[in-house]
Amino acid sequence: MPAESQEVTGTQTISRAFRALRLVAAQAPDGIRLVDLSHQMGLEHSTAHRLLKVLMQEGMLVQKPGTRRYSLGPQLFELGISATHQFNLKDICQPVCAALAEQTGDTSFLFLRSGFDAVCIARIQGAYPIQTPSVPVGSRQPLGVSAGGLALLSALPQPDMEAVFAAVEPRLAAYGNLDAEKLKDLCMTAKRVGYATTGNHAVPGVRAIGLPIFDRSNTPIAAITVAATQSRMDARRIATLLPMLKAAALEMTRLLHQ
Repeated sequence: MPAESQEVTGTQTISRAFRALRLVAAQAPDGIRLVDLSHQMGLEHSTAHRLLKVLMQEGMLVQKPGTRRYSLGPQLFELGISATHQFNLKDICQPVCAALAEQTGDTSFLFLRSGFDAVCIARIQGAYPIQTPSVPVGSRQPLGVSAGGLALLSALPQPDMEAVFAAVEPRLAAYGNLDAEKLKDLCMTAKRVGYATTGNHAVPGVRAIGLPIFDRSNTPIAAITVAATQSRMDARRIATLLPMLKAAALEMTRLLHQ
């Protein structure tokens, strides 16, 4: 095989391995079956099995005893512990989040992707008399419900996005009239206008706008948002806030790439 073809094949294998790990992580703690992983990745059963076998040999995955499900392995835990000392997203990004709240006067939020959910890891109120601290730190919602979750979801590759739609659909009824079709429409709108925005399905009376934050592999891992009352967050206000939000998102991404 020519050297160039070997390089393409190797790169594709690495990309598949990382995507497989993300899909397994998204199904934590239950794990994922081989048949489901091969379907979501669009791979032949035998190809997916070989991929999982190699990841198990390297300690990245384990097969849960008594089941046919695969879950994250001890080697990933060890790598995560090693990275913790030099990579703490909240510590790195919170000063930027605080500066955004001071600049806008509104409440800023930082969300982290966790499987099919977005978790609020920071919330900082601005000086405007009416604030919207309705999403507490530590709260978890399906991707797409909050402006941060929608920013993350709309930035995913299409196959990953479709997997999220299928996974969160049973949980969307808890958020007003939101369903998978409306969530798809929200994603299309976010892609078209360049930012995510939410309405009453997230928090009644509150509107937020959000943008994703990318890691070094260009994977959306977090999102920053600004929220205000719906009466305050009109089209003119959004136009004013967007340059500030974009600058904050770019700064966070830059800091994470250092």
